[in-house]
Amino acid sequence: MTTTYEKLITKNLSGLFDKLPPDLETRLGASRSGGGFSLQAFGETAWFDHEQVTFSGQKDVDPKGLLVSLYATHAGLENIQIEPLKAFKDFPGSMPYHGAFSANSERVLIPHVNKIQEKQGVIISAFDGEAIKSGDFSMLLYPFPKIAVCTIFYLEDEDFPPSATCLFSSNALDFMPLDGLADVAEYTSRKIIRMVSE
Repeated sequence: MTTTYEKLITKNLSGLFDKLPPDLETRLGASRSGGGFSLQAFGETAWFDHEQVTFSGQKDVDPKGLLVSLYATHAGLENIQIEPLKAFKDFPGSMPYHGAFSANSERVLIPHVNKIQEKQGVIISAFDGEAIKSGDFSMLLYPFPKIAVCTIFYLEDEDFPPSATCLFSSNALDFMPLDGLADVAEYTSRKIIRMVSE
């Protein structure tokens, strides 16, 4: 049975390929591969053509696959602009999503802060990212080639519990609609948790 996600993915991709921009590789930071395009997404190799998205060769009909299709159809002409980093609440229209964003992208990381610090080198490598100087430690990760998520961590001390704050590259909305952007942070956090739990 075809899922809602699968229907949306197929709709997005068939519409894109009907009017395929000649510079799509540049817009996405992707490369042509077979009859489709290959790119790094959520620390993995993703591929898509006119009807499907795959991760590591496996068809994906879940939210991650939908996010790849949204990134493909919303890719702007600009280059990624990292600074000034933006909090999700600073994007117009984000207010209805604030609670869910905090719960699914930031608070889920808090129980894993120590393990994330131990494995930050592996995480950064998977996301083609870098460590930056902020908080007790921070990671600038690329869930998509033109969307960066910066997570700033504070470790527990005598006065405060641990915390995690997710920020976005300044022009992230040029490459993903707002609700999709919230999901990008959530699935970045899920991938981080999976990596430190293995």
